[in-house]
Amino acid sequence: MGMYEDVFRASMDDPEAFWLGAAEGIDWDVAPRRALDSSGAPFHRWFPDGRLNVCFNALDRHVEAGRGDQPALVHDSPVTGTLRTYSYARLRDEVAAFAGALAQLGVGRGDRVVIYLPMVPEAAVAMLACARIGAVHSVVFGGFAPRELALRIDDATPKVVVSASCGIEGKRVIPYKPLLDRAVELASHKPEKSVILQRPQTPAELGPDDLDWADLVAAAPPAACVPMSANDPLYILYTSGTTGKPKGVVRDCGGYAVALHWSMGAVYDIGPGETMFTGSDVGWVVGHSYIVYGPLLAGATTVLYEGKPVGTPDAGQFWRVAADYGVKTMFTAPTAFRAIRKEDPEGARAADHDLSRLRYLFLAGERLDPETYRWASALLDVPVIDHWWQTETGWPIVANPVGIEAAPVKPGSPTRPLPGWDVRVLDAAGKPVPAGVDGAIVVRLPLPPGALTTLWKDDERYLSSYLSAYDGYYLTGDSGHIDDDGYVFVMGRTDDVINVAGHRLSTGSMEEALAAHPDVAECAVIGVADALKGQVPRGFVVLKAGTAREPGEVEAELVRLVRERIGAVASLKDVAVVAALPKTRSGKILRKTMRGIADGLDEPVPSTVDDASVIDALRRGGPGDRTS
Repeated sequence: MGMYEDVFRASMDDPEAFWLGAAEGIDWDVAPRRALDSSGAPFHRWFPDGRLNVCFNALDRHVEAGRGDQPALVHDSPVTGTLRTYSYARLRDEVAAFAGALAQLGVGRGDRVVIYLPMVPEAAVAMLACARIGAVHSVVFGGFAPRELALRIDDATPKVVVSASCGIEGKRVIPYKPLLDRAVELASHKPEKSVILQRPQTPAELGPDDLDWADLVAAAPPAACVPMSANDPLYILYTSGTTGKPKGVVRDCGGYAVALHWSMGAVYDIGPGETMFTGSDVGWVVGHSYIVYGPLLAGATTVLYEGKPVGTPDAGQFWRVAADYGVKTMFTAPTAFRAIRKEDPEGARAADHDLSRLRYLFLAGERLDPETYRWASALLDVPVIDHWWQTETGWPIVANPVGIEAAPVKPGSPTRPLPGWDVRVLDAAGKPVPAGVDGAIVVRLPLPPGALTTLWKDDERYLSSYLSAYDGYYLTGDSGHIDDDGYVFVMGRTDDVINVAGHRLSTGSMEEALAAHPDVAECAVIGVADALKGQVPRGFVVLKAGTAREPGEVEAELVRLVRERIGAVASLKDVAVVAALPKTRSGKILRKTMRGIADGLDEPVPSTVDDASVIDALRRGGPGDRTS
């Protein structure tokens, strides 16, 4: 592909030619003659005159090229003791059958389908089936509670919901059907039908609007691929918002397909017939891009893993997967490796498996601490590559593009901007800052193909959330700096979204849940450093005057309340009842000061707090992990 500087400069100097060249890696019904349409700026459109089908590019074209027998997807499930391998031909046939079933339910081009499934092959089948017939899928992480699912149902207004009878978390079987029923009860919008995948661990009793997946597919004719405009929406993926309402990121068909196909070779060095294992969940953007769409667009084999990196049955599961399937590139969050290191600090489990075909370990979703980087590097003796991106961007912004040219690693930096991403650092006035000085990390418009095009049914919120802070720039919400060598250092969030084990969660949503308790007068939730998960939420509440209950009893109720309203993914297990919260004289809660005290920094006690209880609670447990 050429050296990094040449490729990056080509993408900046002539993006039209650069991305039209990348588009040649995709099969089009109508090939685009234009790359970028900026006539509606700041809303930019890529490949406006192109037509394609993303499912065809992910499956059918590989079968037509004679590689139908090649493994496309491997489902490895230590929690159920099952293994299923799907060739490209088999996966195409199952996707076509489920697409036909959806079509018989009246789902067509532009209709929404919410997918609420565990890590099973049917999750990928449902996603690709929607893409096949032009429906817009919205996958909701299976760990979310009914209220969060209901919010997404109300926003996406799906015609059909696809779910399962249960999911499995470690040794626990989680019935999904009661969660779905409660979500539909809470939602104002009522889907016409729910399609339920019956799992043998806990079959579900079906209601009048429920349909059995197997029965539905058995009676459905296979559906053909529907050509779509490159600018038609492929999916909606909700990310945490600061107001409690999730933001529906809209991804287009053409730009996303081009960008992901290009990134598979340029960033991850994965081509046809090679294997990629991404240890994430299809409910997150990493699962969308690099479990399902990216590897299949590239004609690779993808591993869909149901389980955790440790405990099912031991800390060697990721090494076993890498060895069993000849994984070339592994991608997960630093939290997974911190968990593995905690259980197996000497890396003895890795020595039990043949990892000779593993070439790269990519980590993302949160800041990679230097100790985890050093441990993984020494253990595997392969490049350990930090990279940085977001739900909104769809694919990496900053990375070490080993498929173009591997750059020297600087611990703490995800390396340099990828081609197409014009990354800058600005001060509060919108002026560029000198090298090495922290500021707001932004990207100059237009964003490259594959990034969000807007928010679902909310152009104004898209503008106000991302494009209004600095004219002509996309606001990432992260702060950091760029050094003299062009390496980007991402130092943290600038809003109230925290990063728990690679999952972006809104502290505002957690505060909303705490405030709903009848004994709570006011509250604050902050993210504090954690050696395993990167960050964990910590809650502080002031009880209403006259409340006679024991603090410990209320604290336990609040932990349960957040779990019920948001889900176990929130990980809020630490709530302290305090006499007062630190505030400015105008009454604003000093969350930044609270975070500093909680992380063991030498923060002065605010003069507005005359009771030591909040300071003691913040300092409980000692300083956080400040290795970075």
